[in-house]
Amino acid sequence: MIRSVESQPHVSAPVLAAYSYCESITGQQARNFAYGIRLLPTPKRRAMSALYAFSRRVDDIGDGTLAPEVKAARLEDTRALLTRVREGAVDEDDTDPVAVALSHAGTYFPIPLGGLDELIDGVVMDVHGETYETWDDLKVYCRCVAGAIGRLSLGVFGTERGARGVERASEYADTLGLALQLTNILRDIREDAEGGRTYLPADDLAKFGCSAGFSGSTPPEGSDFAGLVHFEVRRARALFAEGYRLLPMLDRRSGACVAAMAGIYRRLLDRIEREPEAVLRGRVSLPGHEKAYVAVRGLSGLDARHVSRQTVRRRT
Repeated sequence: MIRSVESQPHVSAPVLAAYSYCESITGQQARNFAYGIRLLPTPKRRAMSALYAFSRRVDDIGDGTLAPEVKAARLEDTRALLTRVREGAVDEDDTDPVAVALSHAGTYFPIPLGGLDELIDGVVMDVHGETYETWDDLKVYCRCVAGAIGRLSLGVFGTERGARGVERASEYADTLGLALQLTNILRDIREDAEGGRTYLPADDLAKFGCSAGFSGSTPPEGSDFAGLVHFEVRRARALFAEGYRLLPMLDRRSGACVAAMAGIYRRLLDRIEREPEAVLRGRVSLPGHEKAYVAVRGLSGLDARHVSRQTVRRRT
């Protein structure tokens, strides 16, 4: 059970400093994520920043330039640190601020920290250069690196719907994580290709004549690249529609946070759909004023109602 955020005792100076460190990382390196968590009350915002800072550390190991064997060793060191956090072996005097903040967050929120183990598993797949034959194969990876984050976040947000409701909320959070990760994959096609990574399923690439991969700013000769992108966009939209069922299960500000983050990614998806080849020329992004607008819509519930109406129309 989540302790009331109002009932939390005074937070010590070392813990506050640790949270401040995590929030600075979040603000600098996760602008989309940061727009959403600004809508949360302070204790939840701090906890989400701690989750992000740890996740960022794991991702940075996977994305760095170290040799694969060094990356693998560092990921295992990070896993050992996570074990210390889970076992309560990290106190406020620890020299690692991310560990201090994560440990404190885990004291006050029922965060399923095993999800961070899954994140590490997903990044290990990256280090090993895994590729994915089918969507079902890719879903395993996406659930590790994004679905797990959705379930971790749910530990901070909480749900008041009873045991069955918690189970369904976890499913919806996982699905929303898949939608966000598939959008990331589409947005980062060129960047990933330059790093020697291909995430889209081989079956899909073959279907649209893109098996040769993406080595430049134009699609493979003779391919239907736009068809591939539109196919994946439709898949992502279906995942968003299912994942948005989570929102009524959350309190207003947690729902607004989720709606804001998801809304930013849905707008990225809109841009990618309108101009598929843009992802081969560079990273597609939204300007700050549009992200702020999405955050306001999230707080008002407008985006959630819009997606709900779209879902009803599809089913009728």
